[in-house]
Amino acid sequence: MEVRRLGPVVGLGTYGTFDGDARLAREVVGAALDAGVRLFDSSPMYGGAEASLGAALEGRREGTVVATKIWTPSVEEGKRQYEAHRRWYERVEVEQVHNLVSWREHLRWLEREREEGHIDRIGVTHYAASAFDELERALATGRFDTVQVPLTPFERECERRILPLAEEQGIAVIIMEPFGGTGAPLLRRPPPGDALAGLRPLGIETWAQALLAWILADPRVDVVIPATSRPERAQENAAAGEARHLGPDERALVERLAGA
Repeated sequence: MEVRRLGPVVGLGTYGTFDGDARLAREVVGAALDAGVRLFDSSPMYGGAEASLGAALEGRREGTVVATKIWTPSVEEGKRQYEAHRRWYERVEVEQVHNLVSWREHLRWLEREREEGHIDRIGVTHYAASAFDELERALATGRFDTVQVPLTPFERECERRILPLAEEQGIAVIIMEPFGGTGAPLLRRPPPGDALAGLRPLGIETWAQALLAWILADPRVDVVIPATSRPERAQENAAAGEARHLGPDERALVERLAGA
């Protein structure tokens, strides 16, 4: 799989997948690891997903990247969340402030943890373009190492506002919700199989792979994190990281097929 700043370009999200189900988490994470996935994203917002991810990575933690989050307005509670991360994962490669919640307050103590070597990178996330004014202010401080935002053929505001700023600041980019968010609406209306014929020479066999490859064609993106509760889908998604880059014509084809 292609490798960029955060490792292989296809990771695994955990929203709405294996909340509290360690057995399922082991199956999905194991399939993803076998397919070359190394970055795993989670959050306290995702119920028991963080603990399940920790269980799934037992014995296979070496060489992986855990990108999880602090999600609370309280610094005290944020530190408790972080201590839980240390118990589950031993260390955190990417600790993110989820949805900008109290980002200034959390940034102060997270920077101390990074200085002490317990965190590799500090990130910030938001799912809504309406929050990009504040997200730009956060990134402009120069104190964040990663940013996580959505990008699909229908949701492209980050191309105009966040990706140029991230490139200027040297900030690594994680793309969430590559299939359109909860319920993966972009996967519910796949084009007919023959519509993808022009992409098959690039190594793309499925609609999910086409959407992921569309995102990864932007060199400012470091990793995309589709979520799934199906081991076979984790492997299918990972294969998109081995496809050849889409050119402008191929990207336009994906956009047309998506109805964008």
